Amino acid sequence: MATHVCSLKFDAAKDGGPLSVTPGEDYHLVPFPYAAAESYDADDMHAETWDGTAHPFPADPASALIRPAHESWGRLYAMIQWEVASGDEATELRDQFARDPLGTLDTTCTEHRRASPGMQCFAKAWAIFVSPDVPLGLRVAHNASGSLNVVLAEFKLEYDA
Repeated sequence: MATHVCSLKFDAAKDGGPLSVTPGEDYHLVPFPYAAAESYDADDMHAETWDGTAHPFPADPASALIRPAHESWGRLYAMIQWEVASGDEATELRDQFARDPLGTLDTTCTEHRRASPGMQCFAKAWAIFVSPDVPLGLRVAHNASGSLNVVLAEFKLEYDA
C-alpha cells in the first residue's frame, strides 16, 4: 500500500495576482497553477490536459480540480488566506470542499466564519471517499459589499491505495 498525495498551492505573489471573489451567495472555485508551480503531484491528479484538452490556469475552472487516481478513503486539507480590505470587510467568510464541482455538485465540510481582527487565515481538514470519476475542488464565498481577494490558498488530497 502506498500513500498518494496531490498538494496544490496558489500564491498571488507568484501566480499573477490575487483571486478576486465577488460577493454573494455563489461559491467560487479556487484555481491552482500546474506543473512546476505545484507543491507535489506525482500521480498527475492535477493535470492541465487530463482529457486531451488544455485547461489553462486560471482561466479554465478545471484548473481548480484534483482528480483522484484511485478509489480510496481520502483526507482533504485546505488553507485559505483572504486579503484584509478596508471598507469592504465581510462579516462572513465561507469555504467548502466540492465533489464534481463542474458536474453534479455535491458539497461537504461547508464552513461559514465570522471575520476576525487582522489577517483572515483559515485551515480545514475532512475525510471522504474519493474516486477517479469524481473530481474535487475547493470553493470560497463571502458577504462583503465588494469583491475580496484570496491571496494564498492550498488544497491537498492524501490517501492510501
